[in-house]
Amino acid sequence: MEVILKQDMPGIGYKYDTVKVKAGYGRNFLIPKGIAILANNSNRKMIDENIRQASHKAEKLKNDALAIAEKIQALNIEIGAKTGESGKIFGAVTTLQLSDVLTENGFDIDRRRINFATDIKTVGDYVATVELHREIKAEINFKVVAV
Repeated sequence: MEVILKQDMPGIGYKYDTVKVKAGYGRNFLIPKGIAILANNSNRKMIDENIRQASHKAEKLKNDALAIAEKIQALNIEIGAKTGESGKIFGAVTTLQLSDVLTENGFDIDRRRINFATDIKTVGDYVATVELHREIKAEINFKVVAV
């Protein structure tokens, strides 16, 4: 089943993208919640018109994302974690913890937009990638310290 997304959905696609999803997911979740519409000719024409009208808005969002990326990259972030004697963390540092730290610093970033290159299970310096816009990704350097 093909649907046109009406908003960004991490892991599926971006606003106005035409994506293929399983029929049940589209019929029972995406369409009833207003997240997507069925991809037929009339809906595609309507979306094309919406895209033309929203193009200047998209440029502003992109510029805002660039400004946020610069501010985020300038942050010095430390995340405290309980560790054993070997410096190994009990559990792991998650994207939710980094998202909470960013929220404390005034950046409301959804945890699903944050990606770690590897699992974080020891104390040290790490880099996370944050997807702020479909074309803009920011790298955040942060330190995991023992508490």
